[in-house]
Amino acid sequence: MSDAVRRVQSGSPWEESFGFARAVAAGDRVLVAGTTSFKGRVLYGEGDPYEQAKVAFTGALEAIAEFGLGIDSVIRTRMYLTHVRDVDAAGRAHKEIFDSVRPVSTLLVVEGFVDPRILVEVELEAFRGAVTS
Repeated sequence: MSDAVRRVQSGSPWEESFGFARAVAAGDRVLVAGTTSFKGRVLYGEGDPYEQAKVAFTGALEAIAEFGLGIDSVIRTRMYLTHVRDVDAAGRAHKEIFDSVRPVSTLLVVEGFVDPRILVEVELEAFRGAVTS
């Protein structure tokens, strides 16, 4: 394993304007920045926290795939929601995606996001070493 730092971009308009990478690999860890259900300038799942969570996690998983990693490497997830009413919907999406992996997870309710149509933002962390259950 290389200790070099490597970064990947997803094409999000905020990556360029704010100056950040979608994901950074450093040592054994790959960290994925806050990811929403935007693909380019199109928001998927508007008004639907379940769909937004699924699309956001899919985008985050695509970012770790750039490093040759899959879902089994995910060790931490974070979900940020704008409404407590959306906890069950986002949790259901998380369970469908990560039930077999069981990463540690944090869920927070926040004031809002840069675009008021965003209901869910997610982050994840992956491990590039051997993962055992």
